[in-house]
Amino acid sequence: MITRELKPILLSHIRANAVKKEIFIDSINCVEDHIHLLISLSVDQTLSKTIQLLKGESSFWVNSQNISKQKFEWQDDYIAFSVSESGTDAVRQYIDCQEEHHRKKTFMEEYDGFLKLHGFSNDFG
Repeated sequence: MITRELKPILLSHIRANAVKKEIFIDSINCVEDHIHLLISLSVDQTLSKTIQLLKGESSFWVNSQNISKQKFEWQDDYIAFSVSESGTDAVRQYIDCQEEHHRKKTFMEEYDGFLKLHGFSNDFG
């Protein structure tokens, strides 16, 4: 769980680590059980490797610093969507207001609605 105390430390660390790894994070925010990032990949970066670098290093760092009362780990899965340049402002706003969005609807409710709206199936259960 990402506690209120852990959140600013974790987000700051992920940003700093991304800079070191030359990963461009445009926007980042999280709630208790998940994180949203708007990232831009260069031509030599793959999505899976980028996510691995961010998730793996951040969970290792949190645990090695003993800043969480319980073992910190990300789930194995992740969801990624591409966004056009014209949609980036809306995505930034969504990420910035993530806590407000999830007070109205859980992530899974919102995700299921998105899939249904765009005609995708939910293979994640």
